[in-house]
Amino acid sequence: MHFKERLFCGQIKPGDEGRTILLAGWVDAFRDHGGLLFIHLRDRSGIMQIVFNPEIASKGVCDLAATLRAEYCIAVRGEVRKREAGTENPNIETGTIELMVKELTILSESDALPFTVSEKAMVSGAQSLGAEKVNEDLRLQYRYLDIRRSSVRDNIIARHRIFKCVREFLDSRGFLEIETPVLTMSTPEGARDYLVPSRVHQGNFYALPQSPQLFKQLLMIGGMERYYQLARCFRDEDLRPNRQPEFTQLDMEASFIDEEFIYEMVEELTVRIFAEGGISLLRPFPRITHKEAMETTGSDKPDLRFGLLFKDVTELFQDTNYTIFRQIMQRGGCIKGINIKGQSDKLSKNVLQNEYAKEIAPSFGAKGMTWMRAEGGKLESNIVQYFSDKELEGLKQRFDVKDGDVLIMVADPSYSVVVSALGQLRLHLAERLGMIPEDSFYPVWVTDFPLFEATEDGGVTSSHHPFTAPDREDFDPENIDELLALHSRAYDLVVNGEELGGGSIRINDRNLQRKIFKALGLTEEDTAQKFGFFLRAFDFGAPPHGGLALGMDRAVSMILRTQSIREVIAFPKNRSAACPLTGAPSMVKRGQLADLGLLNLEAKERLPGAEKQDNLLDRVSWVSRINIKEEERPMIQAVLAQAKGLAGIASKNAGTEEPAYTVVPLSNRMRPGASAERSELSQAGRLLANAPSVKGTFFKVAPILE
Repeated sequence: MHFKERLFCGQIKPGDEGRTILLAGWVDAFRDHGGLLFIHLRDRSGIMQIVFNPEIASKGVCDLAATLRAEYCIAVRGEVRKREAGTENPNIETGTIELMVKELTILSESDALPFTVSEKAMVSGAQSLGAEKVNEDLRLQYRYLDIRRSSVRDNIIARHRIFKCVREFLDSRGFLEIETPVLTMSTPEGARDYLVPSRVHQGNFYALPQSPQLFKQLLMIGGMERYYQLARCFRDEDLRPNRQPEFTQLDMEASFIDEEFIYEMVEELTVRIFAEGGISLLRPFPRITHKEAMETTGSDKPDLRFGLLFKDVTELFQDTNYTIFRQIMQRGGCIKGINIKGQSDKLSKNVLQNEYAKEIAPSFGAKGMTWMRAEGGKLESNIVQYFSDKELEGLKQRFDVKDGDVLIMVADPSYSVVVSALGQLRLHLAERLGMIPEDSFYPVWVTDFPLFEATEDGGVTSSHHPFTAPDREDFDPENIDELLALHSRAYDLVVNGEELGGGSIRINDRNLQRKIFKALGLTEEDTAQKFGFFLRAFDFGAPPHGGLALGMDRAVSMILRTQSIREVIAFPKNRSAACPLTGAPSMVKRGQLADLGLLNLEAKERLPGAEKQDNLLDRVSWVSRINIKEEERPMIQAVLAQAKGLAGIASKNAGTEEPAYTVVPLSNRMRPGASAERSELSQAGRLLANAPSVKGTFFKVAPILE
């Protein structure tokens, strides 16, 4: 066999009839018609039916063909012929032709399969062989077989084409593809880092990048002006169904630009990559501020494929007699609602009251839900009698109520509770009522995010990251109220309620950057330790710059309409962030840990007081966190000695025919005294005075008790 002559199955066309060709691939499926053997031969490009006919192939070839089984890897040579009328197979692209085999070579055999790989029926109208449901962990354990399935293979190929489209577009816009380090310094970016211990610099660690954020900004300072990278990123996040610990993002950064440059370029790129999946997006993409998104959908990732936008009706009930609303108004609360137009026949009183008001709304965090149905020009519900005609008329006008509409309202002293609960109800109702149009895609820019968020200790933290530019620079970094009122020059691209990417215009002024760090409560020492090398670069003429990162796994999954991002990743982790194929994460040998200096970390950095563990009594005191007075030591020493002796007796008896289940009668041992007394230290507010080590207002204990 000369494989340079080999053609792909998908390359063979009806015009090749009469041509002698060489094919190679895997046995996808076979049918034995008692003398004639039909086989689907599969390679990366598709499937070709090959036929073993005793009138054409030699007896040796036919006998060898009879031994073939699913997933045998073979090569065949033969003549392309047109199929007989009525035997065509529209399930495959080559369904009008077949190969009459004259030569066969078995390149390698296959064991019995853990699941069916074939997904193409051999006969027109037959059910697909791969229709069975296979456990996902089993698929991932044998991912190399799973990839052979046409559905998975096509996803991987489509991912390649989308990435190729990205590269071609950005190249046409003058962007350079530049790689940034994978082993870098740990910096705070919102999620936990994956750490890599250094053998050369023992006790020190690299971090795998959560994003190339600092390096791409340094590239701008370095004068590269337009950079991109299909970057591998790593985040040790809590598990979620559609996340991976390692993922790919399209990272972009450009100099001497503003937001409009980003909007125009990313919109054009998004339109092109969605077109790879046959999806047309209209431009320009609409824009919505973060505040408007929260007030009308309850989410900073708004799904705008359907209506059900919130209306605020708080002022309509300023003087209400409805007790629940009145109490909420007195506490400075708010009331919002949505009009589910024309759905009254699908939402009965029983459903609204017993399902939504009593079960579903409370499960979303609301204390309750108010509903009304419009019938005969009036609003009806179980509590409508408590509202005045003015209030009811105000609702009808505010929501543009028509007969058949249903109003639901959520009221609470907390604004966040109202928008969160109502936002989840909005999505639940749209899904239940079939209000989301199929195969529709609605991209939207979300802008004007808050620059800071409040923390529990009365400070602030960055909503995105500390390098995002604020909308103004004249603010007091020590005025919390003023900081919380600032907006950022950040933007997110959201499609169908999923965030595909986000970015911002960055800070390029070193004084403004230090001002932001000060607002975050970072001292000069903190910033020097965490960002010293980065801030130093700002002393050498940093240009205005900004960028964006698109989550490519999520984008490809949306374009290809898969249920999970795992379906578009060649070797994904499972829902537990483990790899069933390789067994990662796994234990490593002690020798590897010794090389890295990781065996005796506890001994190197012992907690204060840990040296007392060398004495048995002190160790018991240390582990139990009980302080033992000097006058108590002789008595407890004797008890420990007795316990040690009894343990020795028990261990000797363990090898006899009659093992000892107990060596002494059970009894409690307590300190003298029968009355409860409050600790003197507690009365003086010094309850932790005897703690060997404290952290804040808590005992600090050893992480592992041996």
